[in-house]
Amino acid sequence: MAVLRFQALNQLPNLPIIDVKAPSEKVSDYFGENAFGLSKMKETLSPDVFQRVEHSIRKGKRIDEELANAIASAVKVWAISKGCTHYTHWFQPLTGASAEKHEAFFDITDKIEVFRGSALLQQEPDASSFPSGGIRSTFEARGYTAWDPSSPIFIIEKTLCIPTLFVSYIGEALDFKAPLLKAMEAIDNAATRVCQLFDRNVNKVVPSLGCEQEYFVIDRGLFNARPDLVMAGRTVFGHNPARGQQLDDHYFGSIPTRIYNFMRDFEIEAWKLGIPLSTRHNEVAPSQFEVASIFEDLNVATDHNQLIKDVMDKIARRHNLKVLFHEKPFAELNGNGKHNNWSLNTNTGVNLFQPTSSARDNLLFLIFFISTIKAVHDHDDLLRASVASAGNDLRLGINEAPPAIISVFIGTQLSAVLDELETNGNIEIEKGDNLYMKLGIDKVPEIILDNTDRNRTAPLAFTGNKFEFRAVGSDTNVAEPMMVLNTIVANQLSQFYKEVNKLMDNGEDRRLAIIEILRKYIKSSKKIRFEGDGYSESWLKEAKKRGLSNFTDTPRALDAYLTEGTKKLFAAHKILSENEIQARHETLLENYIKRVQIESRIIGDLALNHIIPTAIVYQNKLIENAKGLKELNLDNKAVIKSIEKISEHINNVRESTLQMIEERKRVNIIPDTRKKAIAYCDDVREKYTHRIRYSIDKLELFVDDEDWPLVKYRELLFLR
Repeated sequence: MAVLRFQALNQLPNLPIIDVKAPSEKVSDYFGENAFGLSKMKETLSPDVFQRVEHSIRKGKRIDEELANAIASAVKVWAISKGCTHYTHWFQPLTGASAEKHEAFFDITDKIEVFRGSALLQQEPDASSFPSGGIRSTFEARGYTAWDPSSPIFIIEKTLCIPTLFVSYIGEALDFKAPLLKAMEAIDNAATRVCQLFDRNVNKVVPSLGCEQEYFVIDRGLFNARPDLVMAGRTVFGHNPARGQQLDDHYFGSIPTRIYNFMRDFEIEAWKLGIPLSTRHNEVAPSQFEVASIFEDLNVATDHNQLIKDVMDKIARRHNLKVLFHEKPFAELNGNGKHNNWSLNTNTGVNLFQPTSSARDNLLFLIFFISTIKAVHDHDDLLRASVASAGNDLRLGINEAPPAIISVFIGTQLSAVLDELETNGNIEIEKGDNLYMKLGIDKVPEIILDNTDRNRTAPLAFTGNKFEFRAVGSDTNVAEPMMVLNTIVANQLSQFYKEVNKLMDNGEDRRLAIIEILRKYIKSSKKIRFEGDGYSESWLKEAKKRGLSNFTDTPRALDAYLTEGTKKLFAAHKILSENEIQARHETLLENYIKRVQIESRIIGDLALNHIIPTAIVYQNKLIENAKGLKELNLDNKAVIKSIEKISEHINNVRESTLQMIEERKRVNIIPDTRKKAIAYCDDVREKYTHRIRYSIDKLELFVDDEDWPLVKYRELLFLR
């Protein structure tokens, strides 16, 4: 394998820099040219048909086949004019990746290109090989994809892609999109009712999302020379280089030319697809970068984030690069997160998480702000479960990633506002031209944008006009954590609305009733608020004292999906049935098992077939050296000491690897999925993989660099 390593290293200086040219100097000239959304429909459909389509999309109404035929006809003409020969329903099964099954426009019987409304609305891909968590038998192959008209159709690689839901034969969700759309409807209904306490003109509330996507970029040749990266998406071995991220010189630094050209190429393709990318920069770790999009409707933003990863991977190939989305591809360096910036917006143009200088508007802000904190407090374990994965377990709690303990950071100013509201016992409402609340201070303080510092260790932080969910892993489909967040907040807003109406029915003033309820929420959810260092030992002790959970592994974190509270929550808002919840839980456990199993197998392969033989060959060289020194009556103690240390590490690697393999065999026959996942966590990953890695990383320092089979960290991270 060392041959592959040095071949890749030798090729690096000769790799061409791919020149990138944009279609136009102005992005506005080509933005969205490969997307067929409402603006494109308006250009291609008759005014009457467009009005019907727009009404159906905005109201979430079903599009009938007659209307679908008109849309399909326009889409076909547009797609073929762009060079498309095929179309596909693009969906997001529980694998976490996107899926597609291409169909040709060309009808061999009629010798013409055909695309009917029925094909736009629904398709039937084989569902038997997608994970379903036992929701259906393997022989039950039917699965349906149904068009989601709220997300724009797009073209990628001459194929027309239609965003769709994916459900079973009897309508059970087999994807991430269907529950997300239901959660969006739930929060729309709940938030709109609350808003109408203040403004009857509000008839819709839409959750929005802006994602900050972190990723590593390395040379593709070096990537191919690392079997662990190819198979598991992360390095299972690798000694830290002398220089890592400790100088902080990579963060926001000058972007290397090869990476810059890749970024430009990727951005151009993303802009053509209508993805509103706005930011690019170097991240903290060497070879780590970030791309961020501006806010979009949550459903569209979710689709676009999935699409971003697909497009990045394709464009990277043009530049002989490889993008790594794994949450922890390199030990002891920053992992990859995906910061989810989430807010709620009304049809009247109000961001419900935007504080103002108006006390009246701030009362509405406080309802949504405090209700969100209360929702996180009541369902913190479920929120933790929504970001649980084998990769994220390795990231959370170190190198600027938030800890596994869910908490909310709101900053000193807002903390003072909530503390004052909680403790003040004589609240009065003064009416007049300038309505304000007396909270023991003159009035509600003016809360301005960016009034707090940013806390990198906070899993969920309020950052001025939005909540930033920082615990989400970079390879995660954001639909799952966003589905959970929107559902729990919708549930809390519904509860708030009921409580307000109950007090008002008893004759209490509306504003006084609101304040009374908010004070209660502040008191009952106070323990979830934390302003300090999430990495400190004192926080671990304090969190335990407060009764906050600290699930550091996925199998146990996922238990939150099966609690009675979770089942009632999802049932109340018609998000997931009990059967669908259990299936999701089973699928997530199976995914965890398979990923740790793959890691264990690649560790065994590399350790026994590559590392140990290489170390023995080098050890034999040292033995010959020691003999030669002795024959010359020279001191060979240092060489012998090296031989002993190498022998010690070889023995540890061999014994631990063989024990791990035997343990894996034992674990594999455990019938219960949860018990098997926990065993893979405790008895395979935790017990053996770290022990094996320690010795192999030490051997990397002993063995001659020319013999070492694996591409080293310094080469992966610093050579481009």
